Amino acid sequence: MTEQTLTYEQARQRLVEVVQQLESGSVPLSAAMELWQEGESLARRCQEWLDGARTRIEQTQSVEAQESAADQ
Repeated sequence: MTEQTLTYEQARQRLVEVVQQLESGSVPLSAAMELWQEGESLARRCQEWLDGARTRIEQTQSVEAQESAADQ
């Protein structure tokens, strides 16, 4: 499964795993750099999901506010 096809929950879980591996200190430097890059990419993907959710919520609230104002 590629990063772009992961759900938010899957990407977040993988990010947790990556952070745990890095924090363990038992990963060789070259592997740690690869993990760090993967973690950065996963964090960006998770942020995209959250930003998209925030946008949808704000749009829904705006539409509801407009409908409520029109009803009055």
